[in-house]
Amino acid sequence: MSDSTFSGKAPDLLGQLPASTDGKPAPVHLWNPPFCGDLDMRIARDGTWYYLGTPIGRPAMVRLFSRVIRRDGEAYFLVTPVEKVGIQVEDVPFVAVRLEASGQGEEQVLVFTTHVGDEVMAGPEHPIRIELDPETQEPSPYVHVRANLEARIHRNVFYPLVELAVPKDIEGQGWLGVWSQGVFFPIGPVE
Repeated sequence: MSDSTFSGKAPDLLGQLPASTDGKPAPVHLWNPPFCGDLDMRIARDGTWYYLGTPIGRPAMVRLFSRVIRRDGEAYFLVTPVEKVGIQVEDVPFVAVRLEASGQGEEQVLVFTTHVGDEVMAGPEHPIRIELDPETQEPSPYVHVRANLEARIHRNVFYPLVELAVPKDIEGQGWLGVWSQGVFFPIGPVE
């Protein structure tokens, strides 16, 4: 998708983005611009970004938009210093597509990389959580990325994560889970 494919709000929004954030997220938590309506932009569960129903094919553009996303309550927005527009997110805005583990036991460190290049070290500030589907009991694992934004841990990353699981007793019940930065994250009960 070329830049010329965008019409309406998207070009305005692109022009308002900071020229450089040195690869880091913009300080959207400090910006309080007026709400300017919803943009026909959607992030699918698999992490694909769509504009006007068409996938955004330029990774650099997706990364740029990912630097200015914010969640207020249950709603997601792209925020610049002068404008705030609503977007749709099917699950969470990011997908963890790579896992690197170093160390062992309580000293183990788990680093996740998202599909937009964010690196997240699981630990006290970036917890891992597992949500179970009430009907199928299928797990949906997530890791906190920043502010109140999460990445769903892709299935191809979840399997190696489960291979790192060790047992631990929590309040009299056996659990399997993983350590990262001295924090134990339960994955599921020992059956």
